[in-house]
Amino acid sequence: MVQGVFSGLEPAAVWAHFSTLCAIPRVSKDEGRLREHLRAWAEGRGLPATVDVAGNLIVRKPASPGREGVPGVVLQGHLDMVCQKNADSGHDFHVDPIRPVVRDGWLITENTTLGADNGIGVALILAVLEDISLEHGPLEALFTVDEEAGMGGAHGLQAGALQGRLMLNLDTEVWGQFYLGCAGGIDVNVERPGQGEAWPAAHQAWRIDLRGLRGGHSGVDIHEERGNAIKLLVRVLRDLESAFPLRLAALGGGSARNALPREALARLAVAAGAGPAMQARLADWQDTLRRELRGVDDGVELTLSPDVAGEVMAASEQAVWLASLHAAPHGVRRMSRQVPGVVETSNNLGMVDVHPNGGACNFMVRSLIDSGSRALADEICSLWALSGSRAEKSGHYPGWAPNPESALLKLCQAVYRRDFGEDSTVQVIHAGLECGIIGAKYPGLDTVSFGPTICGAHAPGERVEIASVERCWRLLTAILREIR
Repeated sequence: MVQGVFSGLEPAAVWAHFSTLCAIPRVSKDEGRLREHLRAWAEGRGLPATVDVAGNLIVRKPASPGREGVPGVVLQGHLDMVCQKNADSGHDFHVDPIRPVVRDGWLITENTTLGADNGIGVALILAVLEDISLEHGPLEALFTVDEEAGMGGAHGLQAGALQGRLMLNLDTEVWGQFYLGCAGGIDVNVERPGQGEAWPAAHQAWRIDLRGLRGGHSGVDIHEERGNAIKLLVRVLRDLESAFPLRLAALGGGSARNALPREALARLAVAAGAGPAMQARLADWQDTLRRELRGVDDGVELTLSPDVAGEVMAASEQAVWLASLHAAPHGVRRMSRQVPGVVETSNNLGMVDVHPNGGACNFMVRSLIDSGSRALADEICSLWALSGSRAEKSGHYPGWAPNPESALLKLCQAVYRRDFGEDSTVQVIHAGLECGIIGAKYPGLDTVSFGPTICGAHAPGERVEIASVERCWRLLTAILREIR
């Protein structure tokens, strides 16, 4: 029985499964506890369940009597979630459950991500597997791992593991839209060694925190031009070092490659007595950034606090890191000419961790065109090559090329029109879905993606519209009944 916040929500079966997903931690690359729980759950209901070499869980449900000859359907979602929290939160994603609340028709978490991406999709699939009254053809549920940290599960899926000819991916976030294509991507990882130096004489230790940004999904929200905490703090530091004798002891920001950085910090050695002047300059910067980000990130905040002295970076290394991060691209590079209103190519400077003995940063590049992501990734590598830094490309995954003639899409549209009395829309999403990777292993697989309305994915405050989950359930079950 579902207790607490989920009690009374409909459809009850879907929310019961999502309650389980909130209770069992599912950090990327550490989904084992949840996977084994679901495997035991499936086997306890007589549903064959296997774990492949990549760690993906595949559960099969036989066709309803008389529907054995219907084309098989793969229901696909990923088990892991983006784990983001506010700096003042003590939440441990490896141990603690997610604790949502219901507010104004939405299920929401305030200080952490909710995991509705892609937990609601997984819960919908589990509810289908559980429903003995639903008429359908042969079903396979593919629960992948490591989607948010590199799509490792999809990459590791073996050809021949699935028999279905149709696939419904349940990993998109706007109700009423069917997705038929997505961007591919590639990561650029930068590393640079360093040699720490002694704390300079007559310098005080200070810490600057930049907080209050909305963050968000680096694919879905990149076009909104929300603030990037790393880029903004580097601008501030470049200005401060022009005004004060300043040595950098550390610079950090962001905690997920596919999330817009909401917070960043710098530890500094500044000439003694410069604190009040630096505080005044930071107040001016805060006003400037709030003006620049008005209507997008109004809550940006800069704070200065005393810190503890230690080693500092060499002056030459400080110059390389600040200049390179300042010059590094972030945001939309190009809008699509073929799909109006959709970002074609973008880049997210998602994480940086710099200290006296070296540092690293990550860029996640996305594009609807594979050559576009490779070109931008090469530019980033060239930038860092100027300083002799090591920059390596990794984790390339292909985009999902739209098929406007998809028979499955036509069926989905017809069911939507019949059951909801209005037309749906068809979209291509700039975020990365696993459909392209899976489709490359299964040529001819007819795929459509849809989901409920989820806002703020990949950032604290993530929320899902409760009513849209019920509509998704109605749509999913109706589609499965109609497939012949």
